[in-house]
Amino acid sequence: MERRTFLRGTVIGTSTAAFGGSLWRGAAVAAPAQPGTGPYGALGAADANGIELPGGFTSRVIARSGQTVPGTSYSWHSAPDGGACYADGSGWIYVSNSELPLIGGASAVKFNASGTVTGAYRILNGTNSNCAGGATPWQTWLSCEEVGRGYVYETDPWGVKAAVRRPAMGRFKHEAAACDPERQVIYLTEDETDGCFYRFRPNTWGDLSSGTLEVLVGDTAATSGAVSWAVVPDPDGSPVTRGQVAGAKRFNGGEGCHYAGGVCYFTTKGDNRVWAYDAAASTIDLAYDDSLVPGGAAPLTGVDNVTVASSRDMFVAEDGGNMEICIITPEGTVSPFLRINGQSGSEITGPAFSPDGRRLYFSSQRGTSGNTLGGGITYEVTGPFRG
Repeated sequence: MERRTFLRGTVIGTSTAAFGGSLWRGAAVAAPAQPGTGPYGALGAADANGIELPGGFTSRVIARSGQTVPGTSYSWHSAPDGGACYADGSGWIYVSNSELPLIGGASAVKFNASGTVTGAYRILNGTNSNCAGGATPWQTWLSCEEVGRGYVYETDPWGVKAAVRRPAMGRFKHEAAACDPERQVIYLTEDETDGCFYRFRPNTWGDLSSGTLEVLVGDTAATSGAVSWAVVPDPDGSPVTRGQVAGAKRFNGGEGCHYAGGVCYFTTKGDNRVWAYDAAASTIDLAYDDSLVPGGAAPLTGVDNVTVASSRDMFVAEDGGNMEICIITPEGTVSPFLRINGQSGSEITGPAFSPDGRRLYFSSQRGTSGNTLGGGITYEVTGPFRG
């Protein structure tokens, strides 16, 4: 998503209670996360790549937009955005969207067991502003178009099968997707100032060709409490999808989302919040709100893409702020995990862990140049991530 051009208001609360680890098991949130000492300690001096990391962690550049991916003959796409990792035998694949208008698409990098790049290739072409997306349990990548009446495309991370447009998942300004295998639904965020939160219920789990699109219904002003779902009558976006259901709960700029342990976490950029939808209880709560940090000392601003590690730590990338990926622990503390220096004209996108949880991949969409065309850099961070 393009860099923020607004400033947040004054602090509106002084709660200092942390939410409990039970949140990660699907229970309600006691209170939004507050600043604290992270599990990996303070950030060290910037490394050769300009990245500040905790002790024991190292970074490397995997690819640069417009340049050949080292070890391959493939030129990496511009404006890298949402991403995910897939197991590939003893190695893995990292998939990344391209948020370029009218070009869009997605690419993949393949790694062997030692982490050496062994290939790179295109998996989606001819789409429009592919922002975030999400992985499915059946090992496909859902690439989302962030344009009015945008589509979701189901793609093959191995690049063997042709990508398929999935119109049944609705046409709107798509941002991210997260699969809930327990309820057999897919949650979807919408990047509009009065956007909605959706779920798609396939007629057959694993087949996205048909199904029912639903929208979350509830009090827009409420930050916690019970919510429900209502069917969207015309998911083709005519009339406008988010305007079809009276009482639909509104969110200020939906961004990343991730499902883990009975909870779908999603972010909203307009109010710098991380939400937690408890799928079993059908309730919603705040996991983080920068305006509830006392003294205006919020470590996490410009909330964007999000992923959750096997440790249940949540990693939230910033679009704006000071170019950090921040960590929110199950104990309810929020702190910087890494910081990129010298790239204030960019945003961090696509955080995703390798299948073994030892490597974190992400991109700086516009890099040091601040240019959408040719400025992107995709990184890997390796270190003692807790399990």
